[in-house]
This record gives sequence, C-alpha cells and structure tokens, in this order.
Amino acid sequence: MSTTNTIRSDSPTEHFDQRVYLHGIRWQDYESLLAMRGESSGTRVTYLDGELELMTPSIDHEDLRTRLGRLLFAYAEETGIELEGFGSWTVRKEAKARGIEADECFVMGPITRPPEIPDLACEVIWTSGGIDKLEVCRGLGVPEVWFWKDGALRIYVLEGDAYTQSQRSRLLPNLDPDLIVRFMAYPSQTQAVRGLRAALRSDD
Repeated sequence: MSTTNTIRSDSPTEHFDQRVYLHGIRWQDYESLLAMRGESSGTRVTYLDGELELMTPSIDHEDLRTRLGRLLFAYAEETGIELEGFGSWTVRKEAKARGIEADECFVMGPITRPPEIPDLACEVIWTSGGIDKLEVCRGLGVPEVWFWKDGALRIYVLEGDAYTQSQRSRLLPNLDPDLIVRFMAYPSQTQAVRGLRAALRSDD
C-alpha cells in the first residue's frame, strides 16, 4: 500500500479541498475504513478498483454544494416534484469494486422502499485532481450525474453502459439549466433561492 497526500499550499487550506490517496487497497480495507470513520466525519471517501481517495472539502466547496442542493429543492417545491435528498450518501458495490460519497444525492419520489442508488448524484469540482467520479458512478449505475465546475453545469445521462453529456436533465426535463447557472452566481445562498423562486413564479 502506498500513500499520496495532495494539499494546495499557495493559499489558506480552508479554500482548497485536501486529498489523501491510498493505493493497493482491498475492498475489506475500504469497508473497515468506513466503519472506523463513522457517519459524522466531513471527509468523503471514494473507491475505485483498489484506489482510495479521502477528501476534506473546503468551505468554498461546501458553499457551492449546499447552494446547488438548495436550488434543486426550491425548484422541486415550486414545480410540485417529489425530490428526496440524501446528502453525501455512501453508495458502494463490492462486485463493481466501486464506492462513492457524492456531494449531493437525490431520489425521485415517492419512495416506497429504501433505494440502492441515487437517481441523481451531484459533484462540485473545486480543486483539480482526484479519482474519476464519473467512472465510479458509471460502474454503480447512477442514472444521472451533474458536475459543477468553473461556473458551468455539466449534465451526464447514462445510456446503456456509458454516459452521454446532455443539454438538459432527463429526470427534470422542464428545468432550464441556465436558471441554475444564473442563480449559482448570486451573492448568497438565500438570495439565490429567493431569485429562483421568483423567476419560476413569474413564468406561471
């Protein structure tokens, strides 16, 4: 087993994600690490074929993650869509040698039984590098993945065994992605949510 530690040092560390990589990790080791960490840690763990990443998100990362989640909830509430949020839900499959804790996970409701995978996983890319999250999600069979990076929203829809980048969400086909981009840039989360709600109501 080998370790790689990646920390940006040219600015205060609270503004950059911090990552530690472990190589040659068995599935049993991954499960043991999750058990030792427990449910309360802010560190997110990703596993892919023996490669393991421990990521502590920065305050900027968490702001964008929360903002995106709040906008999605506001959209669902305003449009009458059943959308359940599960935060950084640990989704893993030993048979696929994959595990991920996406920034935000959602399931389209109503939910009649505990879901095995999210319908939608959202990832904020704030600091470059890391395990390929899209590849992990592909192996897990997550139907749709959103990436927020550099002020842009990228939507990936699972087609068979591969993702295709799409202009619109398949799960939320009436949602204009430009609305999300527009309000993600607002000065605060609260202003962003209020602005989105007002825009949606003005279209009624």
